[in-house]
Amino acid sequence: MSCYLLRAYLDMFGQERILFNSPFLLCISIGFLLFSVVVSEIQLGSILSVVENNYWVSSNGDFAIGFFNRLDQYRVGIRFNSNSIPIGQQTAVWVAGADLMVGNKSSFQLTQNGELVLFDSAKGVIAWTSNTANSSVASAVLCDNGNLVLLNGKKDIVWQSFDNPSDTLLPGQNLSVHQMLRAASRNSVSSYYSLYIDVSGQLELRWESSVTYWTSRSLSQSILRATLSSEGSFHLLDQRSKSVWSVFGEDHNDSNVKFRFLRLDVDGNLRLYSWIEDSRSWRSVWQAVGNQCKVFATCGLCGICVFNASGSPVCKCPFTSTTESNSKCLVPYRQGCKSGSSMITYEHTFLYGIYPPNETITQTSLEQCKSLCQEDRLCTAVTFTNHRTAQCRMKKTIYITGHSNPSLSSISFVKTCSDPIAVQPIHPTSSSSSPPPHYTTLKGPNKFCIPCLIGVASGTFVAFVLLQFGIGICIYKRINHIRRKAALAYMGPNSKGLIILSYPEIKDLTVNFKHQIGPRMFKGMLSNQRPVAVKDLKVNVEERKFRSAVSKIGSIYHKNLVKLEGFCCESGYRFLVYEFAKNGSLGKCIEDPKMCKRLTWKKRMEICLTVARAISYLHTECREFVSHGNLKCENVVLDESLEAKVSEFGLGRGHGEASDSSGEAERDVRDFGKMVVVLVSGRQEADDVCEWAYEKWVGGQAERVADERIGGVNSDELERALRTAFWCLQVDVRMRPSMGEVIKVLEGTLTVDPPPPPFVCRSPPEEEESLESDPEL
Repeated sequence: MSCYLLRAYLDMFGQERILFNSPFLLCISIGFLLFSVVVSEIQLGSILSVVENNYWVSSNGDFAIGFFNRLDQYRVGIRFNSNSIPIGQQTAVWVAGADLMVGNKSSFQLTQNGELVLFDSAKGVIAWTSNTANSSVASAVLCDNGNLVLLNGKKDIVWQSFDNPSDTLLPGQNLSVHQMLRAASRNSVSSYYSLYIDVSGQLELRWESSVTYWTSRSLSQSILRATLSSEGSFHLLDQRSKSVWSVFGEDHNDSNVKFRFLRLDVDGNLRLYSWIEDSRSWRSVWQAVGNQCKVFATCGLCGICVFNASGSPVCKCPFTSTTESNSKCLVPYRQGCKSGSSMITYEHTFLYGIYPPNETITQTSLEQCKSLCQEDRLCTAVTFTNHRTAQCRMKKTIYITGHSNPSLSSISFVKTCSDPIAVQPIHPTSSSSSPPPHYTTLKGPNKFCIPCLIGVASGTFVAFVLLQFGIGICIYKRINHIRRKAALAYMGPNSKGLIILSYPEIKDLTVNFKHQIGPRMFKGMLSNQRPVAVKDLKVNVEERKFRSAVSKIGSIYHKNLVKLEGFCCESGYRFLVYEFAKNGSLGKCIEDPKMCKRLTWKKRMEICLTVARAISYLHTECREFVSHGNLKCENVVLDESLEAKVSEFGLGRGHGEASDSSGEAERDVRDFGKMVVVLVSGRQEADDVCEWAYEKWVGGQAERVADERIGGVNSDELERALRTAFWCLQVDVRMRPSMGEVIKVLEGTLTVDPPPPPFVCRSPPEEEESLESDPEL
């Protein structure tokens, strides 16, 4: 069966996997390695390795998969391989694990169990897998269209790279509603840019998944997928495979163009590329955002976007005079200026904040707009626009960017502190010609003081001995410190590595499990006196699978997710070491009479929004879909400032099983709804808390649901929170919102209708049983 037939066969079914990767970039001048193997089928047990410099090639020779390196960092992926394309132009179109970089002795294998496995020699762990060990895979094929597929004995497709896009679409490849493209990393920093199809059928370019800066403006709400044609057109297709929105490249239907691809570039723009044989180069034949300066945060923290004399966009910093290329461009104003502040005018300039991207918009005049910002001590900059209606856009962050163009009618004002008195007057001292009062001037001939010389010599000798002794102690302590760090395999706070601990070391840092802070959770102390929380998983999982899961969880970073510091995988012991949260779990704080009063109504709404953002990040912004699996108040912890962080994510049933991602997401949404009801009501997580709250709400007594121990309840926020919770608890999983929609409702930017009954609070029996049993990693 050919790959094209296999693809057509798969398109008869609607299952699409989610994999949120940002691939390694484009023109691989570093070269795919030296030894190729052209195979019609890749047999079980086949291996690619950095050391052997081998790779697999499609039967037509147009594509190849193997390792490529950049600055001694290696990744494995698919790239163009045609002889008509020079090596420096052989662009990568798919990368396994996207941002994952591996060591110089790593390997990529199709195992005997039918699973693609990327082994990282630097960390000694499995960095990425296709999760197909139990799918009866018999072989693999790199198709002539660039699609890597795994086949069972009947030649049916079990897994394919086309269902796991990174930043690129090839002709014939689809992008479904539940998938996205993410731009490649820049300078080892994960990209903020992504391409989605939202539930309304719009194709959207987003920054940090919250700011939409381009949309296809399609009208149909029944769009199933986007696809790139071999003729050079990009379409949105409905359920009948009818195109409801299309764009065409400049060379559409040009039969001389053999290779094309669509890529979300590192600068946040979506472009269609064609290989031009005459110039032997890739040429952009269409791009989504015509003015690159209008791509959100295109300059990031490097200033504002302007066009130079040649018409190319460049980033300049008008706020400071710094000439350092790597310095951040921040507005000069700081709160608490003792000498007052002034406003600097920037004509034909549109500014906006990026951290956070929120701004206050009012309708007022130009002078009033300027005065509002100057009188507000939190305001750092303001932009006045007069397109149809006059708008005053006030920013309250020092992280400002934007764009400038002579055609813009916008006027911006940036606040700056007035120049202070830089130098305080120095009081004059006594004349240098007069000796200090505590000294006397020696007169007469110079005389040696023998006792003085003996004293100086003795003192010098003693000081020398003490110095050597001190140096010896320092060296001894340093060696011991290094040995202990090596024993713990601790790679430092700025490293992506995890602490690898033995079971005796776990016992030592927890003082033999003396301080229990939760179910199978103990407080411990690392060698650098940093407190941690140690979770005893009590699971029986094979070491390879456990290390792979831990490596995946350990690579996830978000300010509202508890950071995984390390783990223990020794004999039958499985422990996870998390960062420590001073105030413990949200569940304990709700039950505690004193702590619950610190959880004001405003704080509880903040916690709801914070948890929603954390779960949304797991669902849509990680390299792969990650479910929480057991979200509840006990798995949300509060730090010393009562900032909420979600803990123990990725340990639920189905973690890493992409085929179950949809069901896992819906279960997380249901659990979030139940958590909201518990947090709002302050009642313990009994099975009937949701039914009780729903009855009160339906009966027009929503205010009775709110925790009576606190005051200041906002009735609009209460109504919004309850409606959101009951929508999340719908029995029909298709009616449950996504976490992104939940965030918009809680923020008040999206209205929501009253939810219909029935809803579900109690987990189905099979789910309860799975949660009580050992989590599957």
